[in-house]
Amino acid sequence: VQLVESGGGSVQPGGSLRLSCAASGFDFSRSDMKWVRQAPGRPLEWISTINTRGYTVYANSAKGRFTISRDNAKNTLSLQLNSLKTEDTARYYCAIAISGGARGQGTQVTVSS
Repeated sequence: VQLVESGGGSVQPGGSLRLSCAASGFDFSRSDMKWVRQAPGRPLEWISTINTRGYTVYANSAKGRFTISRDNAKNTLSLQLNSLKTEDTARYYCAIAISGGARGQGTQVTVSS
């Protein structure tokens, strides 16, 4: 199983980023997937899950600002981040949405003025 995140960077508050996760080594189309994040000194925080049918759920902190999506033909999971806030600064990970599911190495998102 391999999950490789990309797309992170530094943006000003109010900015946008699009994160991508390239998946391989497992049946992506049959796997529920999720995004989580971790800020320094904070516990891992769940952001959003998308199931195999494309049904999505979001944490309150992400609702209305973040959009999760998947492309099963390309084995890719995405997370569109809009209206970013300083408190969104964290390392973002994609993961298989099962207990103990594999997680990537993450991509850093820094929001500051």
